[in-house]
Amino acid sequence: MGKTIGFIGCGNMAQAILGGILKAGIVDKHAVMTSAKSEATRKKVAEEFHVECTSDNLAVAAFSDILFLSIKPDQYKQIISEVKDRVKEDVIVVTIAAGITLEWMEAQFGKRIKLVRTMPNTPSLVGEGMTAYCVNQHLTDEELEEASVILGSFGKAQQVEESLMDAIPAVSGSSPAYVFMFIEALADGAVLQGVPRNQAYEMAAQAVLGAAKMVLDTGKHPGELKDAVCSPGGATIEAVAALEKNGFKGTILTAMEACGRKTKSLGK
Repeated sequence: MGKTIGFIGCGNMAQAILGGILKAGIVDKHAVMTSAKSEATRKKVAEEFHVECTSDNLAVAAFSDILFLSIKPDQYKQIISEVKDRVKEDVIVVTIAAGITLEWMEAQFGKRIKLVRTMPNTPSLVGEGMTAYCVNQHLTDEELEEASVILGSFGKAQQVEESLMDAIPAVSGSSPAYVFMFIEALADGAVLQGVPRNQAYEMAAQAVLGAAKMVLDTGKHPGELKDAVCSPGGATIEAVAALEKNGFKGTILTAMEACGRKTKSLGK
């Protein structure tokens, strides 16, 4: 790619993105600089990824052609104020925080700046992330393609309209937590019927992984795939009926609405 990439903040999500970028060979490790508050994090990143990790945010800002702000939403104003006069003229700034809009970001920088707003998720840590992103009008077509390649290096990436970004955490950003709860519940049910705990977790997790892969690989509607498992008068349709009677889908919808409300409040 021929560009330098920086991360201000290098926690788990930044490390997932960094790992994907390096594994895909998008840039060499010498073209990466990161920063972190914690000495333990700096040591871990340097040892695991063999990239420079400093405590100096200004150094990272001045170094980077593409700058990831991998910090909590409530830290954005302070960090931008700190680095806005040190970033390169054509820098592309990438956000990964819920509720932080492109308009707000540009106002904080106080000048024309190229922005990519993203919402990745924790499966990025194992190369199976789902990242939604939107961009402002200042990126060129080439830069948009570069952003797409980077965000696709640790899973799948889809560009969406910014008006949809507050809906993304509920469907892909936060939803791994719901799925982990579902896997835990499946395993508990198996243990209740005598299956050893370790085997129960593996069976439940693999079943969820396989079901998700069927949706992606076949392109079939999830309802069609569900129907194919439900034999007339069989055990599966009995279980599906019990889930529906107890508000399974409705509970998920309620959870997503709560997530969406919280996401919108973070940007205020």
